[in-house]
Amino acid sequence: MDSLEGATFDVAIVGGGVNGCGIARDAAGRGASVIVFEQSDLAGGTSSASTKLIHGGLRYLEHYEFRLVREALMEREVLWKIAPHIVWPLRFVLPHHRGLRPQWLLRLGLALYDHIGGRKLLPPTRTLDLRSDPAGVPLKRDLMKGFEYSDCWVEDSRLVVLNARDAAERGARIRTRTRVARAERSGSSWVVTCEDMRTGRQERVRAKALVNAAGPWVEKVLKGVVRSDSPASVRLVQGSHMVVKKIFRHGRAYIFQNKDNRIIFAIPYENDFTLIGTTDRDYDGDPALVRATEEEILYLCDAASEYFRDPIRREDVVWTYSGVRPLYDDGASRAQEATRDYVLVLEAPEGQPPMLSVFGGKITTYRRLAEAALDRLKDHLPTLRKPAWTGASALPGGDFPRNGYAALVGEACAEYPFLERTVVARLVRAYGTRIRDVVGNARSMHDMGRTFGAGLTQREVEYLIEREWAFTAEDVLWRRSKLGLRLSGGQAEALDGFMRDAATSSAA
Repeated sequence: MDSLEGATFDVAIVGGGVNGCGIARDAAGRGASVIVFEQSDLAGGTSSASTKLIHGGLRYLEHYEFRLVREALMEREVLWKIAPHIVWPLRFVLPHHRGLRPQWLLRLGLALYDHIGGRKLLPPTRTLDLRSDPAGVPLKRDLMKGFEYSDCWVEDSRLVVLNARDAAERGARIRTRTRVARAERSGSSWVVTCEDMRTGRQERVRAKALVNAAGPWVEKVLKGVVRSDSPASVRLVQGSHMVVKKIFRHGRAYIFQNKDNRIIFAIPYENDFTLIGTTDRDYDGDPALVRATEEEILYLCDAASEYFRDPIRREDVVWTYSGVRPLYDDGASRAQEATRDYVLVLEAPEGQPPMLSVFGGKITTYRRLAEAALDRLKDHLPTLRKPAWTGASALPGGDFPRNGYAALVGEACAEYPFLERTVVARLVRAYGTRIRDVVGNARSMHDMGRTFGAGLTQREVEYLIEREWAFTAEDVLWRRSKLGLRLSGGQAEALDGFMRDAATSSAA
Protein backbone atom coordinates (compact mmCIF):
# COMPACT_ATOMS: atom_id res chain seq x y z
CA MET A 1 0.00 0.00 0.00
CA ASP A 2 1.42 3.37 -1.00
CA SER A 3 2.44 5.82 1.71
CA LEU A 4 0.24 8.71 2.74
CA GLU A 5 2.71 10.43 5.05
CA GLY A 6 2.71 14.18 4.51
CA ALA A 7 0.06 14.18 1.76
CA THR A 8 -2.43 17.06 1.61
CA PHE A 9 -6.08 16.77 0.56
CA ASP A 10 -8.98 19.13 0.14
CA VAL A 11 -11.35 16.85 2.05
CA ALA A 12 -10.71 14.03 4.52
CA ILE A 13 -13.75 11.85 5.21
CA VAL A 14 -14.10 9.62 8.26
CA GLY A 15 -16.43 6.73 7.44
CA GLY A 16 -16.80 4.47 4.42
CA GLY A 17 -20.53 4.00 4.53
CA VAL A 18 -23.02 5.25 1.98
CA ASN A 19 -22.84 8.87 3.14
CA GLY A 20 -19.05 9.01 3.30
CA CYS A 21 -18.59 7.35 -0.08
CA GLY A 22 -21.38 9.40 -1.62
CA ILE A 23 -19.73 12.63 -0.46
CA ALA A 24 -16.35 11.36 -1.72
CA ARG A 25 -17.74 10.59 -5.17
CA ASP A 26 -19.45 13.96 -5.51
CA ALA A 27 -16.43 15.94 -4.25
CA ALA A 28 -13.93 14.05 -6.41
CA GLY A 29 -16.13 14.59 -9.46
CA ARG A 30 -16.00 18.33 -8.84
CA GLY A 31 -12.20 18.25 -8.85
CA ALA A 32 -11.46 18.12 -5.12
CA SER A 33 -8.70 15.92 -3.76
CA VAL A 34 -10.34 13.45 -1.37
CA ILE A 35 -9.35 10.72 1.05
CA VAL A 36 -11.75 8.33 2.81
CA PHE A 37 -10.82 6.49 6.00
CA GLU A 38 -12.85 3.41 6.98
CA GLN A 39 -11.91 1.46 10.10
CA SER A 40 -13.29 -1.85 8.79
CA ASP A 41 -14.78 -2.70 5.38
CA LEU A 42 -16.78 -0.43 3.13
CA ALA A 43 -20.43 -0.66 4.23
CA GLY A 44 -19.20 -2.62 7.22
CA GLY A 45 -21.78 -1.05 9.54
CA THR A 46 -25.23 0.44 9.04
CA SER A 47 -25.03 0.72 5.26
CA SER A 48 -25.11 -3.04 4.73
CA ALA A 49 -27.83 -3.63 7.33
CA SER A 50 -30.75 -1.81 5.73
CA THR A 51 -34.03 -3.22 4.45
CA LYS A 52 -32.52 -2.77 0.94
CA LEU A 53 -35.18 -0.31 -0.18
CA ILE A 54 -35.06 2.90 -2.18
CA HIS A 55 -38.33 4.32 -0.92
CA GLY A 56 -40.05 7.42 0.27
CA GLY A 57 -41.08 5.86 3.55
CA LEU A 58 -44.87 5.59 3.54
CA ARG A 59 -45.03 5.51 7.33
CA TYR A 60 -43.11 8.79 7.66
CA LEU A 61 -46.16 10.62 6.32
CA GLU A 62 -47.87 9.88 9.65
CA HIS A 63 -45.12 11.86 11.37
CA TYR A 64 -45.55 14.78 8.93
CA GLU A 65 -42.06 14.38 7.46
CA PHE A 66 -43.23 15.64 4.08
CA ARG A 67 -39.91 17.19 3.03
CA LEU A 68 -38.04 13.95 3.69
CA VAL A 69 -40.65 11.81 1.93
CA ARG A 70 -40.79 14.10 -1.09
CA GLU A 71 -37.00 14.18 -1.48
CA ALA A 72 -36.77 10.41 -1.10
CA LEU A 73 -39.56 9.78 -3.61
CA MET A 74 -37.83 12.03 -6.13
CA GLU A 75 -34.61 10.05 -5.71
CA ARG A 76 -36.15 6.66 -6.59
CA GLU A 77 -36.12 7.18 -10.35
CA VAL A 78 -32.80 9.06 -10.25
CA LEU A 79 -31.03 6.13 -8.57
CA TRP A 80 -32.78 3.62 -10.82
CA LYS A 81 -31.42 5.54 -13.81
CA ILE A 82 -27.79 5.77 -12.65
CA ALA A 83 -27.58 2.22 -11.24
CA PRO A 84 -30.06 -0.06 -13.05
CA HIS A 85 -28.00 -3.14 -12.22
CA ILE A 86 -28.35 -2.74 -8.44
CA VAL A 87 -31.60 -0.72 -8.28
CA TRP A 88 -34.87 -1.95 -9.75
CA PRO A 89 -38.62 -1.33 -9.31
CA LEU A 90 -40.63 -3.38 -6.86
CA ARG A 91 -44.37 -3.46 -6.22
CA PHE A 92 -45.55 -3.55 -2.61
CA VAL A 93 -48.82 -5.05 -1.37
CA LEU A 94 -50.38 -3.44 1.69
CA PRO A 95 -53.25 -5.59 3.02
CA HIS A 96 -56.00 -3.82 4.93
CA HIS A 97 -56.17 -5.21 8.47
CA ARG A 98 -59.45 -4.64 10.31
CA GLY A 99 -58.92 -2.81 13.57
CA LEU A 100 -55.79 -0.99 12.40
CA ARG A 101 -55.52 1.98 10.04
CA PRO A 102 -58.85 2.46 8.17
CA GLN A 103 -59.07 2.04 4.41
CA TRP A 104 -59.72 5.74 3.78
CA LEU A 105 -56.48 6.66 5.59
CA LEU A 106 -54.47 4.13 3.58
CA ARG A 107 -55.97 5.45 0.33
CA LEU A 108 -55.20 9.04 1.32
CA GLY A 109 -51.62 8.22 2.26
CA LEU A 110 -51.00 6.31 -0.96
CA ALA A 111 -52.56 9.07 -3.09
CA LEU A 112 -50.18 11.55 -1.48
CA TYR A 113 -47.30 9.08 -1.94
CA ASP A 114 -48.12 8.81 -5.66
CA HIS A 115 -48.16 12.55 -6.32
CA ILE A 116 -45.70 14.49 -4.13
CA GLY A 117 -42.52 12.91 -5.49
CA GLY A 118 -42.69 13.62 -9.20
CA ARG A 119 -43.25 9.97 -10.15
CA LYS A 120 -42.91 9.53 -13.92
CA LEU A 121 -41.95 5.93 -14.68
CA LEU A 122 -43.03 3.87 -11.70
CA PRO A 123 -46.65 2.64 -11.94
CA PRO A 124 -49.27 4.17 -9.61
CA THR A 125 -51.22 2.65 -6.73
CA ARG A 126 -54.06 0.25 -7.44
CA THR A 127 -56.61 -1.55 -5.27
CA LEU A 128 -56.44 -5.36 -4.98
CA ASP A 129 -59.05 -7.98 -4.27
CA LEU A 130 -56.92 -10.40 -2.27
CA ARG A 131 -59.55 -13.13 -2.69
CA SER A 132 -58.67 -13.40 -6.41
CA ASP A 133 -55.27 -11.76 -6.83
CA PRO A 134 -52.20 -14.07 -6.57
CA ALA A 135 -50.85 -11.77 -3.85
CA GLY A 136 -53.65 -13.04 -1.59
CA VAL A 137 -52.75 -16.73 -1.92
CA PRO A 138 -50.15 -16.90 0.90
CA LEU A 139 -52.19 -14.62 3.19
CA LYS A 140 -54.86 -15.42 5.73
CA ARG A 141 -58.39 -15.73 4.38
CA ASP A 142 -59.78 -12.79 6.37
CA LEU A 143 -57.49 -10.37 4.51
CA MET A 144 -59.75 -9.53 1.59
CA LYS A 145 -58.66 -6.11 0.34
CA GLY A 146 -55.27 -4.54 -0.25
CA PHE A 147 -53.40 -1.81 -2.07
CA GLU A 148 -50.40 -2.13 -4.37
CA TYR A 149 -47.88 0.69 -4.84
CA SER A 150 -44.36 1.25 -6.18
CA ASP A 151 -40.94 1.68 -4.61
CA CYS A 152 -37.50 0.32 -5.51
CA TRP A 153 -35.02 -2.29 -4.30
CA VAL A 154 -31.27 -1.73 -3.91
CA GLU A 155 -28.22 -3.87 -3.22
CA ASP A 156 -27.20 -1.55 -0.39
CA SER A 157 -23.59 -2.58 0.23
CA ARG A 158 -22.88 -2.63 -3.51
CA LEU A 159 -24.25 0.91 -3.74
CA VAL A 160 -21.55 1.92 -1.25
CA VAL A 161 -18.76 0.08 -3.05
CA LEU A 162 -19.73 1.49 -6.45
CA ASN A 163 -19.71 5.03 -5.08
CA ALA A 164 -16.24 4.36 -3.67
CA ARG A 165 -15.11 2.82 -6.97
CA ASP A 166 -16.31 5.85 -8.92
CA ALA A 167 -14.69 8.22 -6.43
CA ALA A 168 -11.39 6.35 -6.78
CA GLU A 169 -11.55 6.53 -10.57
CA ARG A 170 -11.94 10.30 -10.19
CA GLY A 171 -8.83 10.53 -8.02
CA ALA A 172 -10.05 9.86 -4.48
CA ARG A 173 -7.98 7.69 -2.15
CA ILE A 174 -9.97 4.99 -0.35
CA ARG A 175 -8.31 3.55 2.75
CA THR A 176 -10.16 0.65 4.36
CA ARG A 177 -9.04 -1.04 7.58
CA THR A 178 -7.65 2.34 8.55
CA ARG A 179 -8.70 4.05 11.76
CA VAL A 180 -8.49 7.78 12.38
CA ALA A 181 -6.76 7.97 15.74
CA ARG A 182 -6.59 11.75 16.04
CA ALA A 183 -7.58 14.87 14.12
CA GLU A 184 -6.61 18.36 15.21
CA ARG A 185 -6.62 21.81 13.69
CA SER A 186 -3.24 23.28 12.80
CA GLY A 187 -3.30 26.65 11.10
CA SER A 188 -5.53 26.51 8.03
CA SER A 189 -5.74 22.71 7.84
CA TRP A 190 -6.49 19.57 9.77
CA VAL A 191 -3.71 17.19 10.76
CA VAL A 192 -5.18 13.68 10.66
CA THR A 193 -3.35 10.76 12.23
CA CYS A 194 -4.46 7.43 10.79
CA GLU A 195 -3.55 3.88 11.79
CA ASP A 196 -3.51 0.77 9.60
CA MET A 197 -5.60 -1.75 11.57
CA ARG A 198 -3.62 -4.67 10.13
CA THR A 199 -0.05 -3.47 10.74
CA GLY A 200 -0.43 -0.78 13.41
CA ARG A 201 1.50 1.65 11.20
CA GLN A 202 0.56 5.30 11.72
CA GLU A 203 0.72 8.12 9.18
CA ARG A 204 -0.27 11.77 9.15
CA VAL A 205 -2.01 13.71 6.40
CA ARG A 206 -3.31 17.23 6.13
CA ALA A 207 -6.76 18.27 4.90
CA LYS A 208 -8.48 21.60 4.32
CA ALA A 209 -11.80 20.21 5.54
CA LEU A 210 -12.87 17.25 7.66
CA VAL A 211 -16.15 15.34 7.21
CA ASN A 212 -17.35 13.17 10.08
CA ALA A 213 -19.55 10.58 8.34
CA ALA A 214 -18.83 7.81 10.83
CA GLY A 215 -22.45 6.73 11.17
CA PRO A 216 -23.11 5.24 14.61
CA TRP A 217 -19.56 6.23 15.59
CA VAL A 218 -20.16 9.92 14.81
CA GLU A 219 -20.20 10.84 18.49
CA LYS A 220 -17.06 8.79 19.18
CA VAL A 221 -15.25 10.71 16.45
CA LEU A 222 -16.45 14.04 17.84
CA LYS A 223 -15.50 13.31 21.43
CA GLY A 224 -12.56 10.93 21.13
CA VAL A 225 -10.85 11.80 17.84
CA VAL A 226 -11.53 15.50 17.31
CA ARG A 227 -12.16 16.26 21.00
CA SER A 228 -14.91 18.70 20.15
CA ASP A 229 -17.07 20.36 22.78
CA SER A 230 -20.06 20.47 20.43
CA PRO A 231 -23.10 18.47 21.53
CA ALA A 232 -23.63 15.21 19.65
CA SER A 233 -27.38 14.89 19.11
CA VAL A 234 -27.40 11.28 18.02
CA ARG A 235 -29.85 8.55 18.90
CA LEU A 236 -28.75 4.99 18.20
CA VAL A 237 -31.62 2.79 17.03
CA GLN A 238 -31.24 -0.92 16.32
CA GLY A 239 -32.94 -2.44 13.32
CA SER A 240 -32.87 -6.21 12.81
CA HIS A 241 -33.91 -8.44 9.92
CA MET A 242 -34.25 -12.13 9.30
CA VAL A 243 -34.15 -14.30 6.18
CA VAL A 244 -36.29 -17.42 5.72
CA LYS A 245 -36.83 -19.82 2.84
CA LYS A 246 -39.10 -18.42 0.12
CA ILE A 247 -42.64 -17.95 1.44
CA PHE A 248 -44.41 -16.95 -1.78
CA ARG A 249 -43.78 -17.42 -5.49
CA HIS A 250 -44.75 -14.09 -7.03
CA GLY A 251 -42.31 -11.18 -7.34
CA ARG A 252 -44.07 -8.59 -5.23
CA ALA A 253 -43.24 -7.55 -1.66
CA TYR A 254 -45.55 -7.03 1.32
CA ILE A 255 -45.79 -4.25 3.86
CA PHE A 256 -47.66 -5.24 7.03
CA GLN A 257 -49.11 -3.04 9.76
CA ASN A 258 -48.68 -4.22 13.33
CA LYS A 259 -50.81 -3.57 16.40
CA ASP A 260 -47.99 -1.55 17.99
CA ASN A 261 -48.17 0.87 15.00
CA ARG A 262 -44.88 -0.38 13.57
CA ILE A 263 -44.65 -1.87 10.11
CA ILE A 264 -42.58 -4.73 8.71
CA PHE A 265 -41.73 -5.80 5.17
CA ALA A 266 -41.63 -9.28 3.62
CA ILE A 267 -39.57 -9.06 0.44
CA PRO A 268 -38.44 -11.56 -2.23
CA TYR A 269 -34.73 -12.05 -1.58
CA GLU A 270 -31.91 -13.63 -3.57
CA ASN A 271 -34.35 -15.75 -5.63
CA ASP A 272 -34.85 -18.50 -3.03
CA PHE A 273 -35.54 -16.57 0.17
CA THR A 274 -37.79 -13.99 1.85
CA LEU A 275 -36.40 -11.06 3.83
CA ILE A 276 -38.48 -9.92 6.82
CA GLY A 277 -37.82 -6.76 8.83
CA THR A 278 -37.29 -4.41 10.46
CA THR A 279 -37.40 -3.70 14.18
CA ASP A 280 -36.90 -0.37 15.95
CA ARG A 281 -35.39 -0.26 19.44
CA ASP A 282 -32.97 2.05 21.18
CA TYR A 283 -29.43 0.71 21.34
CA ASP A 284 -26.78 1.29 23.96
CA GLY A 285 -23.46 -0.37 23.26
CA ASP A 286 -20.71 -0.81 20.70
CA PRO A 287 -22.32 -0.64 17.22
CA ALA A 288 -19.77 -3.18 15.98
CA LEU A 289 -21.25 -5.79 18.32
CA VAL A 290 -24.92 -5.39 17.42
CA ARG A 291 -26.78 -8.63 16.77
CA ALA A 292 -30.42 -9.52 16.24
CA THR A 293 -31.78 -10.57 19.63
CA GLU A 294 -34.08 -13.53 20.23
CA GLU A 295 -36.77 -11.06 21.27
CA GLU A 296 -36.52 -9.28 17.92
CA ILE A 297 -36.50 -12.51 15.91
CA LEU A 298 -39.61 -13.76 17.70
CA TYR A 299 -41.25 -10.35 17.23
CA LEU A 300 -40.69 -10.58 13.47
CA CYS A 301 -41.95 -14.18 13.39
CA ASP A 302 -45.12 -13.21 15.27
CA ALA A 303 -45.70 -10.05 13.21
CA ALA A 304 -45.39 -11.91 9.89
CA SER A 305 -47.52 -14.78 11.17
CA GLU A 306 -50.38 -12.32 11.75
CA TYR A 307 -50.66 -12.14 7.96
CA PHE A 308 -49.29 -15.31 6.39
CA ARG A 309 -51.48 -18.40 6.29
CA ASP A 310 -48.55 -20.62 7.28
CA PRO A 311 -46.94 -19.39 10.51
CA ILE A 312 -43.29 -18.28 10.47
CA ARG A 313 -41.41 -20.26 13.10
CA ARG A 314 -38.06 -19.62 14.74
CA GLU A 315 -36.62 -22.72 13.11
CA ASP A 316 -37.47 -21.32 9.66
CA VAL A 317 -34.88 -18.56 10.05
CA VAL A 318 -31.71 -19.18 8.02
CA TRP A 319 -29.90 -15.89 8.65
CA THR A 320 -30.27 -12.69 10.61
CA TYR A 321 -28.52 -9.35 10.50
CA SER A 322 -28.74 -6.16 12.49
CA GLY A 323 -27.53 -2.59 12.21
CA VAL A 324 -27.50 0.58 14.26
CA ARG A 325 -29.03 3.67 12.71
CA PRO A 326 -27.39 6.92 13.86
CA LEU A 327 -30.56 9.03 13.92
CA TYR A 328 -30.66 12.67 14.81
CA ASP A 329 -32.08 12.94 18.33
CA ASP A 330 -35.21 15.01 17.89
CA GLY A 331 -36.61 14.09 21.29
CA ALA A 332 -39.14 11.57 19.95
CA SER A 333 -40.42 9.34 22.71
CA ARG A 334 -40.27 6.11 20.71
CA ALA A 335 -37.52 4.79 18.47
CA GLN A 336 -39.85 4.29 15.50
CA GLU A 337 -40.96 7.93 15.75
CA ALA A 338 -37.45 9.44 15.63
CA THR A 339 -36.81 11.37 12.43
CA ARG A 340 -35.02 9.62 9.55
CA ASP A 341 -34.10 12.98 8.04
CA TYR A 342 -30.46 14.02 7.95
CA VAL A 343 -28.92 16.91 9.83
CA LEU A 344 -25.58 18.46 8.87
CA VAL A 345 -23.65 20.36 11.55
CA LEU A 346 -20.82 22.62 10.38
CA GLU A 347 -18.14 23.84 12.78
CA ALA A 348 -16.04 26.54 11.15
CA PRO A 349 -14.46 28.90 13.69
CA GLU A 350 -13.03 32.12 12.23
CA GLY A 351 -9.74 31.45 10.47
CA GLN A 352 -9.80 27.70 11.17
CA PRO A 353 -10.53 24.70 8.92
CA PRO A 354 -14.12 23.45 8.90
CA MET A 355 -15.57 20.18 10.14
CA LEU A 356 -18.91 18.87 8.94
CA SER A 357 -20.68 16.16 10.95
CA VAL A 358 -23.45 14.03 9.46
CA PHE A 359 -26.34 12.86 11.62
CA GLY A 360 -29.15 10.58 10.49
CA GLY A 361 -30.21 10.07 6.90
CA LYS A 362 -31.62 7.25 4.78
CA ILE A 363 -29.82 5.23 2.16
CA THR A 364 -32.40 6.54 -0.33
CA THR A 365 -31.29 10.15 0.14
CA TYR A 366 -27.53 9.61 0.37
CA ARG A 367 -26.89 11.40 -2.94
CA ARG A 368 -28.93 14.46 -1.94
CA LEU A 369 -27.21 14.44 1.44
CA ALA A 370 -23.84 14.55 -0.33
CA GLU A 371 -24.93 17.53 -2.41
CA ALA A 372 -26.15 19.33 0.73
CA ALA A 373 -22.88 18.54 2.52
CA LEU A 374 -20.77 20.02 -0.26
CA ASP A 375 -23.07 23.02 -0.40
CA ARG A 376 -22.25 23.65 3.26
CA LEU A 377 -18.52 23.38 2.58
CA LYS A 378 -18.31 25.32 -0.69
CA ASP A 379 -17.47 28.67 0.96
CA HIS A 380 -14.37 27.03 2.41
CA LEU A 381 -13.34 25.07 -0.68
CA PRO A 382 -13.84 26.95 -3.97
CA THR A 383 -13.62 23.70 -5.98
CA LEU A 384 -16.92 22.60 -4.47
CA ARG A 385 -18.75 25.53 -6.05
CA LYS A 386 -18.88 23.55 -9.28
CA PRO A 387 -22.39 22.33 -10.08
CA ALA A 388 -23.87 19.12 -8.76
CA TRP A 389 -23.48 16.26 -11.22
CA THR A 390 -24.08 12.83 -9.67
CA GLY A 391 -27.75 12.54 -10.63
CA ALA A 392 -26.92 12.41 -14.34
CA SER A 393 -23.83 10.16 -14.30
CA ALA A 394 -24.06 6.37 -14.09
CA LEU A 395 -22.37 4.49 -11.30
CA PRO A 396 -19.77 1.95 -12.47
CA GLY A 397 -21.49 -0.73 -14.54
CA GLY A 398 -24.74 1.20 -14.76
CA ASP A 399 -24.21 2.57 -18.25
CA PHE A 400 -27.12 0.69 -19.85
CA PRO A 401 -30.84 1.49 -20.18
CA ARG A 402 -32.80 1.21 -16.94
CA ASN A 403 -34.98 -1.49 -18.51
CA GLY A 404 -32.04 -3.19 -20.20
CA TYR A 405 -31.07 -5.77 -17.58
CA ALA A 406 -32.52 -8.77 -19.44
CA ALA A 407 -30.87 -7.69 -22.71
CA LEU A 408 -27.50 -7.33 -20.99
CA VAL A 409 -27.85 -10.80 -19.48
CA GLY A 410 -28.60 -12.19 -22.95
CA GLU A 411 -25.56 -10.47 -24.45
CA ALA A 412 -23.29 -11.74 -21.69
CA CYS A 413 -24.64 -15.30 -22.02
CA ALA A 414 -23.77 -15.20 -25.73
CA GLU A 415 -20.35 -13.77 -25.00
CA TYR A 416 -19.54 -16.24 -22.20
CA PRO A 417 -21.35 -19.49 -23.13
CA PHE A 418 -19.26 -21.46 -20.63
CA LEU A 419 -20.96 -19.66 -17.71
CA GLU A 420 -24.34 -20.86 -16.45
CA ARG A 421 -27.15 -18.40 -17.07
CA THR A 422 -27.87 -18.09 -13.33
CA VAL A 423 -24.25 -17.11 -12.76
CA VAL A 424 -24.35 -14.55 -15.57
CA ALA A 425 -27.60 -13.10 -14.17
CA ARG A 426 -25.95 -12.66 -10.76
CA LEU A 427 -22.81 -11.12 -12.25
CA VAL A 428 -24.84 -8.61 -14.27
CA ARG A 429 -26.86 -7.72 -11.18
CA ALA A 430 -23.61 -7.08 -9.29
CA TYR A 431 -21.38 -5.52 -11.93
CA GLY A 432 -23.61 -4.43 -14.81
CA THR A 433 -21.55 -3.73 -17.92
CA ARG A 434 -18.39 -4.32 -15.91
CA ILE A 435 -19.04 -8.03 -16.06
CA ARG A 436 -16.51 -7.83 -18.88
CA ASP A 437 -13.88 -6.54 -16.45
CA VAL A 438 -14.66 -9.41 -14.08
CA VAL A 439 -14.59 -12.20 -16.66
CA GLY A 440 -11.90 -10.54 -18.76
CA ASN A 441 -10.49 -12.65 -21.58
CA ALA A 442 -11.66 -15.96 -20.13
CA ARG A 443 -12.92 -18.42 -22.73
CA SER A 444 -13.59 -21.42 -20.51
CA MET A 445 -14.26 -22.32 -16.89
CA HIS A 446 -10.61 -23.33 -16.66
CA ASP A 447 -9.70 -19.70 -17.37
CA MET A 448 -11.88 -18.58 -14.44
CA GLY A 449 -9.53 -20.35 -12.04
CA ARG A 450 -10.49 -22.03 -8.82
CA THR A 451 -14.19 -22.40 -7.97
CA PHE A 452 -15.45 -21.83 -4.44
CA GLY A 453 -19.12 -22.78 -4.88
CA ALA A 454 -22.37 -21.18 -6.07
CA GLY A 455 -20.66 -19.87 -9.22
CA LEU A 456 -18.01 -17.88 -7.32
CA THR A 457 -14.65 -18.17 -9.08
CA GLN A 458 -11.08 -17.13 -8.47
CA ARG A 459 -11.26 -14.53 -11.22
CA GLU A 460 -14.21 -12.80 -9.56
CA VAL A 461 -12.59 -12.93 -6.14
CA GLU A 462 -9.38 -11.43 -7.51
CA TYR A 463 -11.40 -8.65 -9.12
CA LEU A 464 -13.04 -7.91 -5.77
CA ILE A 465 -9.65 -7.82 -4.06
CA GLU A 466 -8.00 -5.63 -6.68
CA ARG A 467 -10.87 -3.28 -7.55
CA GLU A 468 -13.36 -3.35 -4.69
CA TRP A 469 -11.23 -3.44 -1.54
CA ALA A 470 -12.34 -6.92 -0.43
CA PHE A 471 -10.00 -8.40 2.15
CA THR A 472 -11.80 -11.29 3.85
CA ALA A 473 -14.30 -13.98 2.90
CA GLU A 474 -16.94 -12.05 4.86
CA ASP A 475 -16.37 -9.02 2.64
CA VAL A 476 -17.09 -11.15 -0.44
CA LEU A 477 -19.86 -13.38 0.88
CA TRP A 478 -21.95 -10.86 2.84
CA ARG A 479 -21.21 -7.40 1.41
CA ARG A 480 -19.98 -7.69 -2.20
CA SER A 481 -22.58 -10.45 -2.59
CA LYS A 482 -24.96 -12.56 -0.51
CA LEU A 483 -23.35 -15.86 -1.51
CA GLY A 484 -22.91 -16.57 2.19
CA LEU A 485 -26.47 -17.90 2.00
CA ARG A 486 -25.33 -20.58 -0.45
CA LEU A 487 -21.77 -21.61 0.42
CA SER A 488 -21.17 -24.31 3.02
CA GLY A 489 -18.98 -23.69 6.03
CA GLY A 490 -16.15 -25.61 4.40
CA GLN A 491 -16.42 -23.62 1.18
CA ALA A 492 -16.37 -20.34 3.11
CA GLU A 493 -13.27 -21.49 5.00
CA ALA A 494 -11.55 -22.39 1.73
CA LEU A 495 -12.32 -18.92 0.37
CA ASP A 496 -11.02 -17.29 3.54
CA GLY A 497 -7.79 -19.25 3.27
CA PHE A 498 -7.36 -18.23 -0.36
CA MET A 499 -7.88 -14.57 0.52
CA ARG A 500 -5.46 -14.72 3.45
CA ASP A 501 -2.82 -16.16 1.13
CA ALA A 502 -3.58 -13.41 -1.41
CA ALA A 503 -3.19 -10.74 1.26
CA THR A 504 0.13 -12.25 2.41
CA SER A 505 1.44 -12.34 -1.17
CA SER A 506 0.36 -8.73 -1.72
CA ALA A 507 2.07 -7.56 1.47
CA ALA A 508 5.26 -9.34 0.47
